[in-house]
Amino acid sequence: MTNVVKPQNIPARPFFSSGPCAKAPTWAPEKLATESLGRSHRAKIGKNRLAYCIDLMRELLNLPDTHRIGIVPGSDTGAFEMAMWTMLGARPVTAMAWESFGDGWVTDAAKQLKLDPTVIRADYGQLPDLTQVDWSNDVLFTWNGTTSGVRVPNGDWIPDDREGLTFADSTSAVFAYDMPWDKIDVATFSWQKVLGGEGGHGVLILGPRAVERLESYTPAWPLPKVFRLTKGGKLVEGVFKGETINTPSMLAVEDAIFNLEWAKEVGGAEGLMARSNANAAALNKIVEERDWLGHLAIDEASRSTTSVCLTVEGADADFIKKFAGLLEAEGAAYDIAGYRDAPAGLRIWCGATVDTADIEALGPWLDWAYASLNA
Repeated sequence: MTNVVKPQNIPARPFFSSGPCAKAPTWAPEKLATESLGRSHRAKIGKNRLAYCIDLMRELLNLPDTHRIGIVPGSDTGAFEMAMWTMLGARPVTAMAWESFGDGWVTDAAKQLKLDPTVIRADYGQLPDLTQVDWSNDVLFTWNGTTSGVRVPNGDWIPDDREGLTFADSTSAVFAYDMPWDKIDVATFSWQKVLGGEGGHGVLILGPRAVERLESYTPAWPLPKVFRLTKGGKLVEGVFKGETINTPSMLAVEDAIFNLEWAKEVGGAEGLMARSNANAAALNKIVEERDWLGHLAIDEASRSTTSVCLTVEGADADFIKKFAGLLEAEGAAYDIAGYRDAPAGLRIWCGATVDTADIEALGPWLDWAYASLNA
């Protein structure tokens, strides 16, 4: 290792796989609407801040008035579970999996809800044949596979005359792609991915067909309180106006508001997408310049521009652990080892909160770590 030259330029923001923040710390007191902190979320000021957060998300996502937005417990997982447990069972189910989270929804549909779903799978790095989907079914899928680096290229594969509902786990896609909301009946995400915010809260987006399902169908199984979206056969509209089902963290809400206001400053949805695309392009340039690096997702059309998964020539899990450990010890990158169930490799976050210059600065550090372990 003594003959390996260590880079001097450390990226300003190390690369967390769940998305770092490339701006001032969002918890800084001068950045918070402190008058809302410590107050009840049921008080007028708390309700107003929650409603404002929802309004900002609607504006930035260009979400039509036909779609409702709710802040719910349990991060993206809680939001997607809520959708599954309240709406599935009315029709047959198709569950698609090409990474770990999609596989989790298969497990829930099959073993927990016992719906005997049709399962369409693909290996990590690949997208299944989307033409196989029977659209008389409700369809579960991840829009952007955070642990595989594979995304659906667009919404063209989803027909307008579908009979079933689309359930899109969109946690590392929303704010990074131009989402075709007319193709999505249910979408879920969390603030800690593309917005680089705090975890613990999920966002549930419902299209009109999903609302119709909720108001016309009662599942056969009991629902816990935190999942209940209807009362007397009608949607509880307050949930989608900031009247949350349970107590939210108002600090996390203020953090999300700050992130959303920052997003407006950098050009809104188009600005966020441009930043993410620039980061992915910069990382792709690094990959193309090194014969020992490659993309797990070979097809560029279905390659994520947020959670980018890379292969490393000759690497096994132990090599990747040491590789990531070297970079973490230097403060150059954190948590970039691929997901534990994925093929051994790296996972680099390229979401909008990362500055492109920091992606570019990562290249020499990858060279250093690789050379150090092969010296």
